[in-house]
Amino acid sequence: MTVGVKRVPLVLAGLFLWALLFALGVYALLARGPRPPSPPPPAPPPRGNLYARDGTPLAVSLKTGRYYPLGTSGSQLIGFGERGSGRGLEGLERDLNAALSQGRSFTLTLDPWVQAMAERTLWAGLAQSRGEFATLLVLDREGRLLAVANAPPFDPLAPRKDPNQDLSWRNHAFLVALEPGSTMKALTAAMLLEEGAASLATRVEAPMHRVVDGWIIQDIVPHPPSLTLAEVLKYSSNVGISQLAERIPKEVFYGYMQRLHLTDPEPLAGVRTTPPLVPPPQEWSRAAYANHAFGQGFLITPLHLAAAFASLADGLYRPPRLFQDQEAKAERVFSGETARAVREALHQGLAPRAALPGYPLAGKTGTAQVVVNGRYSREVFTAWFAGFVPGDRPLYTVVVAVYHPKGEIHGAQVAAPIFREVAASLLAYAGIPPYPEGR
Repeated sequence: MTVGVKRVPLVLAGLFLWALLFALGVYALLARGPRPPSPPPPAPPPRGNLYARDGTPLAVSLKTGRYYPLGTSGSQLIGFGERGSGRGLEGLERDLNAALSQGRSFTLTLDPWVQAMAERTLWAGLAQSRGEFATLLVLDREGRLLAVANAPPFDPLAPRKDPNQDLSWRNHAFLVALEPGSTMKALTAAMLLEEGAASLATRVEAPMHRVVDGWIIQDIVPHPPSLTLAEVLKYSSNVGISQLAERIPKEVFYGYMQRLHLTDPEPLAGVRTTPPLVPPPQEWSRAAYANHAFGQGFLITPLHLAAAFASLADGLYRPPRLFQDQEAKAERVFSGETARAVREALHQGLAPRAALPGYPLAGKTGTAQVVVNGRYSREVFTAWFAGFVPGDRPLYTVVVAVYHPKGEIHGAQVAAPIFREVAASLLAYAGIPPYPEGR
């Protein structure tokens, strides 16, 4: 009991000390006053802008949201974002979303006048052909994309429809892989010349059809039974080009496809494209190789074709460029002599509806069957034209593709007139007068 009594003063002293400390703490809090609120997190930077090569704004951020000053022009390439947040959903808005969200802006190689002119011509051509969609690309001598046109037009600020039903939002030039059809014959001819396997005067027996491993290869345009390589291009003979292609091994042919980046899943760095579907040569049968020689049995985008075809301007493959500050290294694929020879043949055999009086245009048509439900359709085709403006000293490479035209279906009927109208506008834009007669 004595020990317990002695502990009481200690307990009381402890309680007193605790109360004193508590009182001091309360006093300190009251003396300090209320704690100021934490500062709000910094506001994110405004979304970066997109500009054309001349500084024309293509996509800008306003207080009311994302705005596209040119409306439908270039809209499929530029894309669009999520309402409210601005997060990119399609096109460059999606591909560049991370950088744009950090406030970074980009200047594209697009020329607003060339873009608008190409679109106006393409939209009219698609309406006339009653096709499902179409695309048109214009590249300059350095591989810069001056126009990436798509049809039908798309308004990025209009209420959006079901994307599975209405494909007007899609950048067909980059996102649709198609068989290039007979446009490939010009590149096959260049391979033959470069390998010394043929000249433009080399003659081949070319009946209207041949059978390879049980597969029938047919020609459409009537022609003499014996053709030179130049005439093979003029008459677009599947039989003739497939026979001549057998003069070079399929591995060599595929090697050229690689050097032309026709197998490249990302031909345009930083921008989403649909990868090509090109089987390796060890999987090619003799019939498959014959089909590849005239652009059948593999899939590439119009962008792939345009960049590869542009190599026939001077023999150099230049990666396509979409950004002004983008660097690209040219790779020699063909000699300058080979490129000139093929262009001359394409000029001599130019489709009549692609011709422009006073100017030596050059180009190749294509009409590619489309696989529907696992079989080549007899109704669905892609009409192509790939060519140079002008043909003797190219300033521009132009590629046109019209998917599923109705009535007239061939590239010479559907795509060639679109090329001609674009060529006329480009020549006027460049200030090139008609050539003197006999030049």
